[in-house]
Parts: sequence; C-alpha cells; structure tokens
Amino acid sequence: MDAESGPSTQQKPGRMDTKTYYYTTFNSSLNIICHTLIGIVVGVVVVYSLTLPSGKTKDHIILCVVGYQLLMAQAILSLSPHNGWSAHLKLVDKKRAHWILQTVGSVLAIVGSFLKISDKNVHWNTKHGIFSLVALVFTVISLVNGLTSLYAYEFRRFLPSTLSKLTHICAGSVAFAAACVSLCYGMDKGMFSNWLGGNIANILIGFSAFFTFLIIAQPLITFYNKLKNL
Repeated sequence: MDAESGPSTQQKPGRMDTKTYYYTTFNSSLNIICHTLIGIVVGVVVVYSLTLPSGKTKDHIILCVVGYQLLMAQAILSLSPHNGWSAHLKLVDKKRAHWILQTVGSVLAIVGSFLKISDKNVHWNTKHGIFSLVALVFTVISLVNGLTSLYAYEFRRFLPSTLSKLTHICAGSVAFAAACVSLCYGMDKGMFSNWLGGNIANILIGFSAFFTFLIIAQPLITFYNKLKNL
C-alpha cells in the first residue's frame, strides 16, 4: 500500500507476521523521528525570528518556515499509512486533510515570499534566494495542480487523472525540497549561525535535510510506481 492509496476504511485487527511487524515498527519510528525534527527546526527558527525587530524579514521567516516546513510537511505526511495522527483516517478524510494543509501552507509561504521580494531592490542574487524562487514557482504550480488532482474525475476529459496526480507529486516534491535547501542556506547565514552557534546551526541543517528526505521518499516511490503503470 502506498501513501496515496491508504486504507479507505478501518482495517480489522489481526495478528501481523514478523516481517510486517518489524516493517511497520520501523516506519512508525521514522515517522516519530520526522515529527520531532520538524518541531525542533521550526521551533528554533521561529524563536530566532522573534528576536528580530518587527518588519518584513521577521514576517517572511515565520510565514515561510511555518508554511513550508510545518504545514506542507504535514500535508505530505498526512497521506502516509504510517503517519501517527492520520493513519486511522479514511482515505477521503486523508485527502481532505492534505488539501487543507497544503492550501494553508502554500498561501503562508507565498505571502511570506512576496513580503521579502517587496522588501528588496535586488532579487535572487544568493543561493538562498534562488532556491526560494524555485520553491515559490513550484508551490504555485502544485497548488493549482492540486485542484485538478482533487477534481481529477471532473477534469478527466481534459487531463488524465494519473497524469494530473504525477505532475502534482512532482511539483510538490520539488517545491518542498527547494524550500528545504533555501532554509538550509538561510540557517547558514551569519546572523542565524552567530545567534545560535555555528555547530548547532549545522546540526539543524542536518536535521532539515534528513526530515526532508524522509518526507519526500514516499511520494517519489508513489511517483515511480505510477509512472511504471502508464
């Protein structure tokens, strides 16, 4: 079972074979680690932003890290059969949670990005800025494409449902990965690393890279499986 085709109804309780038991335990443990790392990274970055004077930079940091690393991360995880808070949900409710989280997270991230764009005269001249632009573009694509995926049956005459879902997975994965890279370059800046300490900042960068890998691994597997079946 993949992240997208989770159980549509509650599974009946029963004994697991040993292989399934260890596989489920392993994935559930990774999910707990993932949520923990998300909380640490988002929490530290938000605390840092609260030390800054009021302004667009402060708002940019809070909106983007909450939008990308918290809400969009939860939107992707909500479809996983091993995700703690959504594993018991019916498929229709998982999709509803995914859609709500993705929409709110995308809006926050887009607003946060445009706040910083309006605050600068020179744009995208750093690696942080370049990857944030990539994240912004693919977030908009994923958000629009998410509507066609949500109403895949209604749009089937214009866009095959499988192709719609493939493009949505691809755009969303690129957006989330680019947002992580942008965040890592942001945490590598002098202001943040001086505030927190260079070694701890590097640890947070490692945490971000690790939980991003864990989050997009299942969607990429789903993408590959759907691509094979075209």
